[in-house]
This record gives sequence, C-alpha cells and structure tokens, in this order.
Amino acid sequence: MCRWIAYSGEPIFIEQIVTLPKHSLVEQSINAEMNYNAEGALLSVNADGFGVGWYGEREDPGLFRDATPAWSDENLRQICHQIKSGLFFSHVRARTTGPVQKTNCHPFKYKNWLFQHNGGVNNFEVMRQDLNEDIAPALYLHLKGTTDSETIFLLALTYGLMDDPQKAMEKVVKRLRQAADDQNVKFIMNLSCSISNGDKIWTVRYSENEPPMTQFYSKKSDWVCDESGNKISQPKSIILVSEPIDKMNREWIEIPQNSFTETKGNKITIEKFIDE
Repeated sequence: MCRWIAYSGEPIFIEQIVTLPKHSLVEQSINAEMNYNAEGALLSVNADGFGVGWYGEREDPGLFRDATPAWSDENLRQICHQIKSGLFFSHVRARTTGPVQKTNCHPFKYKNWLFQHNGGVNNFEVMRQDLNEDIAPALYLHLKGTTDSETIFLLALTYGLMDDPQKAMEKVVKRLRQAADDQNVKFIMNLSCSISNGDKIWTVRYSENEPPMTQFYSKKSDWVCDESGNKISQPKSIILVSEPIDKMNREWIEIPQNSFTETKGNKITIEKFIDE
C-alpha cells in the first residue's frame, strides 16, 4: 500500500505540497493516517521508496525516484524546493509486490505519460508471466521492474490508454480477472491510481473483493504552504490525494468507490467505472 498526490493548476513549487504542509506526502511516508490493509490494520509507514514526476518546458515529464525512505532523502527536498510546475505527481511506496529497488518506485513513465498506483493485485506473482505476455512488444522493452503497478501501466498502454484512458483501464481490470481465472487463484484487486499525459489527469478508484483504497480531491486553495509552513492562497488549482495533506474537513471531497475521474486545469468530472 502506498500514498500519492497529483496536482493540476497554477504553477507552484513542488515542496508546497510534497514537503511543507503539516501532513505532507513526506510526512505520510512515516505517519499515514488512512492507509489500511484488508484486515483493517493501519499501515502508517511507507518507507520503500518514493518518486516525483513533473511537467515543465518539455513534452515529456521529468522524473526523480529512489528506493530510500522519502523522509530521509535530502535530494528530494532540494528538488522539490527548486522545481515549479503546473502539473505534477508524487508517490511514497509501501511494497506489496516486487523488492525495494528504484525500478519498482512510482511514478512510472512512458513518453509523455505518467502513472502511479496505490493498491495491489492478489497472487500477482502467479499471474505475472501470463499478463506480461499481453504487453505489446514495443512496450515490453520498457518493463524494468517487477511490480503489478508497472504491468498494469504497460497493459493499459497496450489496450489504448493514449486514445481512451477509461476504456483501457476497464480492459486491464477484465484482463486481470481472466488471468486469475486461468491460474485458478482468488481474485482480489485494488486500484487507486492516477494517470497523466501532461494535459489532463485521470484517476481510478476501484476494488474487487476488498474495501477500496481512499481517494479525495480538493479545490480549496489554502492547503498550499510557504517555507514557514503558513497556508497561502493558490487559486484555480486542484489536488487529488490518497489522503488529505491537512486536517480532514468538508473541503476534502471523497471520490466515490468505482469511479473514474478526468481533470483538466482545476475542473474535474466523475463517472462510474465498470458499472456492473
């Protein structure tokens, strides 16, 4: 299980969300408050790596990842202090599949696309070979790690993510179900993921056979902090998160279970995902 944020709006320094707020993503790497497993146990520590992906002057995003705990990495703080962006992702990892190594850290990148995920696919190790054989040959060359998350991303690209993100992700879910059936294993899946092409952000909140991971958004502007930790106004912006970066209140809107969202600028639409 992991924690992530996705920001869209007026350009801000990445630190204003990732490191400075009271319950920033870096704080969540050591003290998450809503990260529960299927048995209801709180997983407060997300120490198995981190990553930041941001869009700037070039079409493809910048990417910085490492397998160290986010709270202990001074390079992360320096990068977040210097880089300003109007669309960026950040993620702290608590591993479910795959060892602790840089290639298993999120976000994952392909050309101008970013993908990050909180959740997991039960028995992925049993299904991995079957699923990876579905990845398009040109995309398979980009498979560097061993996580279910990276396989999901490359399958989505194979199934048409660049043309229709919602349909591509729905095809991924159906393929995961089929793989579980083929391998005769119990299917438990949890998807709380965010995806971007540098223009829009899409998220999925969906699960089967266990409660979904948490997911929220807010257009309230004063969750952005300055270097002293003071909240400042940041209009025309939106943040999507695994859990709020300040005290939970009515300004944080929970994204419903089994939902697909699309965000452009600070405008968000929410649709049903796999309406069965």
